[in-house]
Amino acid sequence: MTTRIPVTLEGNLTADPEHGEADAGNRWARFTVAVNDRRLNETTGTWEDAGTVFHRVVVFNQQASHVAASLRKGDSVLVAGDLRFGSYTDKESGVTRETRDVVAENVGASLKFTNVGVDRAPKANGPAATGPVAEPARYADSGITR
Repeated sequence: MTTRIPVTLEGNLTADPEHGEADAGNRWARFTVAVNDRRLNETTGTWEDAGTVFHRVVVFNQQASHVAASLRKGDSVLVAGDLRFGSYTDKESGVTRETRDVVAENVGASLKFTNVGVDRAPKANGPAATGPVAEPARYADSGITR
């Protein structure tokens, strides 16, 4: 029996994603998300850091390639997926250790503190994109590039 524990994370990448391909041809990307907890100190009325939790995340197939090509250390991300637990035997000590990973169903750049550009694929039944997409007027002077 398996227990599905859905989770949503909002945090920052601690390093560039690692990526590769398994022997069976499945693509994967692996990265760590740091989630900083802040709490309001009711005595002083100020926000204080309350610690950081690090979550290991793995994503598969085409999305793994997109993650590896698009995200870098420090990027703010949103991750939705399932929390999975496992165990392994440490080769050096022989001790059984437990693991906790998030298997991501969806990974995206957070727009909370920054702007991002999106490279859109051509529509399945429409004409292929023939050139750069014009930026909306509201971004004309912002310095945002694709």
